Amino acid sequence: MGLILMLTSKGVAAVPRASLVILIATAEQFHLPLWPIAAIFGIDELMDMARTSVNVIGNTLASCVVARWEGEFDDKKAQAFNEHDADAIIEK
Repeated sequence: MGLILMLTSKGVAAVPRASLVILIATAEQFHLPLWPIAAIFGIDELMDMARTSVNVIGNTLASCVVARWEGEFDDKKAQAFNEHDADAIIEK
């Protein structure tokens, strides 16, 4: 069941309420009761916000890792606290 949930949950963070659809479909497949899923319906919006923020942080981190790996990441610009300071840094 864990493998099924991992495979079907790909891309869930980008779609609101998609986790409920995945849980209901998996519970139906394994003949599990649906009332526990209905119980989390009230807090699912908060959980969606948390999933989305984790997704955004993960995507940002992955972009930074790939940029550093390819030699495109500029530490000076990353440490600048505003756009004006970052644009003022001249590469030599």
